[in-house]
Amino acid sequence: MYVRFCIILLLLSAAASASFARVAGPGMRSPKRTVPDTVRTHTPDRFTPDSARIANPRAAARNARLYDSIRSKTERRRVPHLLYKMLFVRPVLDTTSNGRVTDESLLLAPYAGKTIGDITIERRQVFDNGGNWLERTSNKLHYLTRDRVIRRDLLFGPGDRFDPQLVVRNKQLLRSRSYIADVDIAVLPDSLDTTRVNLLITTRDSWTISADGALHSEGRTMVGLSDANILGTGNSLKFMTNFSRSDFSYGGNMFEYEIPNLLGTFYTAEFAAGRDFYNSTLELGMRKEFLKRTDYELGLTYSDNKAKRYMIETDTSLLVKERNLDAWGGYSHYLPGIRSSLYLTGRYNYRRFSRRPPVRADYNPALHDQDVLLLGTGLYRERFYTANMIYGFGAREYLASGYKAEAVGGYSWGEFDDAMYLGLSFEAGGFRTMGYIMGGFTLGSYIDLASGMWRRSAVDIDLRWFSNLFMVRRSRIRQFLAFNYTQGWNRLQGNDESIRFTHVNGLQALKEHITGTNRMILNTETVIFTPYQPLGFRIALFGFADFGLLGYSPNIFKNEFYTSFGLGVRLRNERLVFNTIQIRLGLALGKPGLVESDFFRISNSTRLEQYRYRPTRPEIVGFE
Repeated sequence: MYVRFCIILLLLSAAASASFARVAGPGMRSPKRTVPDTVRTHTPDRFTPDSARIANPRAAARNARLYDSIRSKTERRRVPHLLYKMLFVRPVLDTTSNGRVTDESLLLAPYAGKTIGDITIERRQVFDNGGNWLERTSNKLHYLTRDRVIRRDLLFGPGDRFDPQLVVRNKQLLRSRSYIADVDIAVLPDSLDTTRVNLLITTRDSWTISADGALHSEGRTMVGLSDANILGTGNSLKFMTNFSRSDFSYGGNMFEYEIPNLLGTFYTAEFAAGRDFYNSTLELGMRKEFLKRTDYELGLTYSDNKAKRYMIETDTSLLVKERNLDAWGGYSHYLPGIRSSLYLTGRYNYRRFSRRPPVRADYNPALHDQDVLLLGTGLYRERFYTANMIYGFGAREYLASGYKAEAVGGYSWGEFDDAMYLGLSFEAGGFRTMGYIMGGFTLGSYIDLASGMWRRSAVDIDLRWFSNLFMVRRSRIRQFLAFNYTQGWNRLQGNDESIRFTHVNGLQALKEHITGTNRMILNTETVIFTPYQPLGFRIALFGFADFGLLGYSPNIFKNEFYTSFGLGVRLRNERLVFNTIQIRLGLALGKPGLVESDFFRISNSTRLEQYRYRPTRPEIVGFE
C-alpha cells in the first residue's frame, strides 16, 4: 500500500508540472448601442450567459482527463480516496474563460414589450448532488432558500410588460443577496402566443453559516456565529460573545438581526443590541432604496450607542455616548426624452451626546449636538453590464454605466450656532474603447449666518480607470489606476477636522500615522492572469505602487510625500474547498527613508468594488 500511495503522489507531482491549461479568449469589448453578434447566435428560446461558454475546450478536456485519472487511481484504496475527497470538489462553471463585457439588456431586447406569463423558480443547493462526503453533508445541513423568498425579490410579475433593463437590474439585486451565489433568468417564448414569454429563474444558494473572531486592543476578544439565511427565509442572524484574553472574564454579548425584504415590500428591517465591555449598542431601523427608474425611497433609523471613537488628530480613542434619529425619503421619475430619472430627496437628522470629550464652538464640531434638515435634487441614469476578471477573481460582476448630478441644501441648528449648508456633486462613468473610466467630484460647505463666511469646506475629486484585458504572450493583463484629491479649508480643530490615509484612499503598505487637511493619492496596480493552471489552480500575479501627499499646506506639493510598493500572488481553484489565497509583500518609504510598513499580509479574499450611480439620502460633504 505504501508503494502504491507513493506512486499516486508522484502522479500528482508530475501532473502539477506537466499539465498547464491555457485560458484563451477575446479581450474586453466596448459595448455599443447596436445589437451584438451574440443576439443573432443565441437560441430564441433560451438566454445563455457568457459564463456558459468555454473558451478553450481542449484545455478543459485535458484537465478533466487528469482529474478522472487521479480519481480512478485513488478509488482503489481507502486512505488515498479519503484524501482525494477532502481536497477536491466538483468543478463549477468557469466564469473567467473570457474577458468580454456583456450588455445583457441588449441580448434580451428581442423580447422587449411582450407580456410576462408564467414565472418558474428552480432552486439549487450549494453543491451539486453526488459530490463528496463534505458536499453532501453541507447540503444536508443547509436550508434551501424558499421559493417565496426569491419571488418576493422580483421587480416584475405575470401580466407585466417585459423590460430588459429591469430584468438585468433584478439579476443584480438577487446576486447582491448574501444567500444567493448565482442566478440566471431564461426567456422562454410561449408556443401558443407570440406576444407572451415565460421566465425560468434558476438560483444557486451560498453556504451562509460562518464563524467569526477578532482580537481587539486591551486584551478584548470576540467570537461569533452567524447565519445569513435562517431556515431558508433570507433573514440573517449574528451572535457574538466577548471575553478578556488575560483572565477570560465575561465582556457581554452582541446580537444582530436583519430582514432584507420585509413581507415583499423591499423594506430592509434591522435590529442590533448588546454590549462589549465598555461599548453598548441599541439600533433599529427600516429602509427602502431606489430600485426602479421611477420609484421612491424611505427610511427611519434610531440608535443609542456608547463606544470608543478614534480621534485622528491625537491618534487615540475616547469614549463617546450618542443618540441619533435619522429619517429620509425621496421620489424619482423617469423622463424618456433624456433617458434619465429626475429625483427629489429630503432628510432630517437629530443627534445628541451624553458623554464626549471637551467641546467648544470651534473645537470638536463633529461632537456637537445638532439638528440638520437637508434637501437634495438631481438627475441620474444607471445601466448595468456584466463582466469578470476585474475586482472579483472568477465571479461574474455587475458594473454600472451612467451618471448622477446632485445639488444639496439645508440648515443646521447647532449647539453653539446655526448655519446653512450647500453642496454639489457629479459622477459619471462607463465602458469606453480603452476600458472603464469614471470620475466625479463633491463640494460642500457650511455658511455662517452671522458673518456670511464659508467654513468647514471640503472638496473631493475621484478618478478611476481600469484597462481592457490584453494579451502578452499567453497571459491576460489588466491595469488599474485610481486618483484621489481631497482638500479642506476654513476647517476648525478637533475630531474629523483633518484627514489621513485610509483603507479606501491610502497607500497599501503604509502604517505610519499622518494627518492633514490636503491629500493627493495615486494608486496603480497591474494584474497578470497567467495561463497556467496546475491541478486546476488559477494563478494571478499583481504588483502595486502607491504615491501620496498629505499635510496642512494649501500647496499640495509642499506636504509630506510617501510611497509604497510591492507585489503578490492570488491563487484560485474552484475544486478546492478553500478556493482563494492572496499573499502580498509590501514596503513603504517617506522623506526620511523607510517608514512603518505592513510588510507581509496573507488573506483568503480579494478586493471587490462596485460602481453605482443611484441616488441615496442627502449627505454632508466632509472628511472621513
